[in-house]
Amino acid sequence: MRTLQGGIYTGERALFQAHDMKICDAVFEDGESPLKHSRNIETYDTAFKWRYPVWYSKNVEMYGCTVFEGARAGMWYTDDLTMRDCIVAAPKCLRRCRDVVLENVSFPDAPETLWDCHSVKLGNVTANGDYFGMNCSDMEIDDLRLTGHYHFDGVKNVTIRNSRLITKDAFWNSENVTVENSYISGEYIGWNSKHLTFINCTIESLQGLCYVDDLVIRGCKFINTTLAFEYSTVEASIIGGIDSIKNPSGGTICADSIGELILEEDMVDVSKTKICCRAAC
Repeated sequence: MRTLQGGIYTGERALFQAHDMKICDAVFEDGESPLKHSRNIETYDTAFKWRYPVWYSKNVEMYGCTVFEGARAGMWYTDDLTMRDCIVAAPKCLRRCRDVVLENVSFPDAPETLWDCHSVKLGNVTANGDYFGMNCSDMEIDDLRLTGHYHFDGVKNVTIRNSRLITKDAFWNSENVTVENSYISGEYIGWNSKHLTFINCTIESLQGLCYVDDLVIRGCKFINTTLAFEYSTVEASIIGGIDSIKNPSGGTICADSIGELILEEDMVDVSKTKICCRAAC
């Protein structure tokens, strides 16, 4: 493998079709698509400052690299991409990629990031931006700290553990999502989803978890949560109380206390839902 040390690269397609190459302490200045159509590339402590640095590439590893704001839409249509100990300050990074590993990566400005990617693993990732993770599938996520709105819209086959999500309208139109040992705060969580599971989580929501087909809640706490579960089929075991529940479509809901229970017979078949309020037992 050839090594390039300490270079400063300018101009469009500076290392177009590069392959079997290790790039260290380099700077990619102005010039679009410097590593387009590359393969078998390792980059160490390298700065990317211009648009579209890694497109249509295969087997790219990035360690300790910095993707500056100007390098927007940085990694698209790339397979077997690993990023470790990196900072990505550019928006719209990672789209239509496959077999992605992100470890110890920070996305301080991440609107429209990680879209339509498949087979993704995230560990110790921080991101701030709207529409993070849209239409991805087969994701394993641990220790994600995420802020913004409309996260994980349309995702399939996702497991999230040990994370903190401050988000509005997360998990809309999703399928087969499990969230464990995490904190989630946001309005309208999970609408129009299928097979959505929360285990040992703390959830804060306004009118959240509605229109869900097969919602499972095990050992979760609900704080400042109102008008939950409308038109959802639910199997819920809640620790502590919940402020209000409105018109679930069916299932069993157990909580220590329920501040307000709204069951409107002209809206749902109330016989299909069993409510267990432990404080009343």
